[in-house]
Amino acid sequence: MKNIHSFDPEVAASLELELNRQRDGLEMIPSENFVSEAVLEALGSVTTNKYAEGYPGKRYYGGCEYIDTIEQLAIDRAKKIFGAEHVNVQPLSGAPANIAAYEALLDHGDTVLGMDLSHGGHLTHGHPVTQSSKIYNFVRYKTNAEGKLDLDNLREMAIEHKPKLILVGYSAYSREIDFERVQEIADEVGAMTMADIAHIAGLIAAGEMNNPVPIFDIVTTTTHKTLRGPRGGMIMCKKKHAKAVDKAVFPGLQGGPHENVITAKAIAFKEAMQPEFKEYAKQIKANAKVLEVELGSRGFKLMFGGTDNHLLLIDVTPKDVTGHEAETALDKAGITVNKNMIPDDPRKPLDPSGIRLGTPALTTRGMKEDEMRKVADWIDRAISARNDDDELSKIKAEVEEMTKNFPLYEKLSYTE
Repeated sequence: MKNIHSFDPEVAASLELELNRQRDGLEMIPSENFVSEAVLEALGSVTTNKYAEGYPGKRYYGGCEYIDTIEQLAIDRAKKIFGAEHVNVQPLSGAPANIAAYEALLDHGDTVLGMDLSHGGHLTHGHPVTQSSKIYNFVRYKTNAEGKLDLDNLREMAIEHKPKLILVGYSAYSREIDFERVQEIADEVGAMTMADIAHIAGLIAAGEMNNPVPIFDIVTTTTHKTLRGPRGGMIMCKKKHAKAVDKAVFPGLQGGPHENVITAKAIAFKEAMQPEFKEYAKQIKANAKVLEVELGSRGFKLMFGGTDNHLLLIDVTPKDVTGHEAETALDKAGITVNKNMIPDDPRKPLDPSGIRLGTPALTTRGMKEDEMRKVADWIDRAISARNDDDELSKIKAEVEEMTKNFPLYEKLSYTE
């Protein structure tokens, strides 16, 4: 069989350009990371050839004995990492995992208390544009005037709306979550609890943030982001919900699982069990704190008052720039972030007031506090010079020079 570069040079050329973009730039989108070479290898392994509808020991296809071993390894490792009673590693991504979780626990029309998207929630937490919002009655809570999650207000809303499910966990909220207090509120009103820990799963796995898995009814996550595995999803739950969860995933929502991704999940979970991963997670938070201080001192307005995790949500309008303009300028400077709405943003999602950035990918490359200080300076300079392409090119050259000290996939090439 031919390699990519000999069979399809057009695709190979684009892959090489993307590889160089990742090598030469600063990847700061908080939901992105760099997987290990072992995870990359697993994604392209022979397990991609195998259909395996069903679950280990209960398949609808023959020839699954080795696939069963791999998937069970992924399940057992996730149980150990998070203290889970039951794990389903088959969800294709975080959004399908959330949809399956709703299907497992709820009847159509049930009320769910979830976070408003602009205050740090996720589309699948009940945003009106999503299908789930048409199936269930989502009531959305917000942060308070100080930008913090107000659990007293959450309790008041729970008493008023009597939800069947209280949902916490966010895509742009940067503070710790008191899961035990949320469970107390749920117990008071007779609700079930769900946490979406997609962004902070790696920090939880390393013991650097509170873990809802032993407390809540059900917990969903992606397996990339801070967990640094392949792009995929996972559901963890109490044993009493196990059958409903498995049925909701297959055959309720999905067909054959992507066993090459599950293979990569198993490897990533083993990586997360190593002592080095704990140090990595600590450094993620340390790097984010440096950015908090450095960007705050340069006049950026930090949402939620700062960060306890891996990300920062920043209102850039005090710099007389929109989120879209800031993202574009930073792209030209070799720094990748994403434009993002801020709480009660008066602007539109495609041209919001803020940007969202984080430290997982930079930390994977070995960058620490000194590099974060340089990064903060480059961010400030690039946004200030957003209309000066010469200055942005100069910053990009400085970025590329620094990244040479933190090599990425040194032996990988798609054109040789």
